[in-house]
Formats: sequence, structure tokens, C-alpha cells
Amino acid sequence: MSRIDRDTVRHVALLARLELSDEEIERFAHELGDILEYVAKLDELDTTDVPPTSHSLPLANVMRDDVVRPSLPKEEALANAPDAEDGCFKVPQVIQES
Repeated sequence: MSRIDRDTVRHVALLARLELSDEEIERFAHELGDILEYVAKLDELDTTDVPPTSHSLPLANVMRDDVVRPSLPKEEALANAPDAEDGCFKVPQVIQES
């Protein structure tokens, strides 16, 4: 397994806009090389009967039942509005007509 060299670490640090000392570059070259060696060991596993997944555990959306409930009266909802018009909140125009 090839190790990551110092130039590669410098290049990645530049792309990530990280300023690394020479000691940090040396340390990260060693640590990243160890990580790649570990990943290479995982490649040796037989995964022919393992279906591809995006998550290790099944996911399900948990949503409450949509139940009709009473809401605030319009007057109460608009009571603290800085500006209202025709029973609606009035906001500044954000899209200018051409």
C-alpha cells in the first residue's frame, strides 16, 4: 500500500485553505496513510451477498396524524403585526415588476 506523501497533504491543505506546519504535514501524511491502509483491508471482505445500502439502519419518517384543530382567530394572529391589510400580513415587496 502506498503512503500519502507530504506534497499530497500540502495540496489537500491548500484546497481546504488550511495552513499546516511541517510537523502537521508529516503527522497527517502518516495518519491519512493509516486510514487508507484500513480501507484497503475492508476491500478484502466478501460482500457478494450484501445488498448496497445508503444507511446501516432502516429509516422511516415519523409524522403525527394530520388532525384538524382550532387555530388562532384572525384578529388575534394579526394583533401584533406591524402592518396588516384585508385580514392578511402586509410585508414589503421583494420582487420588483419590470
